[in-house]
Amino acid sequence: MPVFEDWNQKVKRTFNATSNEVVLTVMEAGHSIGLTKDQMKIYVDKNNLTKIPIMRSVHRYLLLKSEVDEIVRNVSQR
Repeated sequence: MPVFEDWNQKVKRTFNATSNEVVLTVMEAGHSIGLTKDQMKIYVDKNNLTKIPIMRSVHRYLLLKSEVDEIVRNVSQR
């Protein structure tokens, strides 16, 4: 029986395999910062984080891990 793989995870894995930049899904990025997926989407727009668009989807995107790591570093220094 085939194992279910989340579509966002599949796109992320493909992108990471073919790019120099490492990306995270919105949910993963939010978890790193302590936000829900919906809160993270608002945070991304409010703070103008880089969105890596996913083809064939207007509302889905990936986030740069380097930007999320910088936010986590800044939060932990406070």
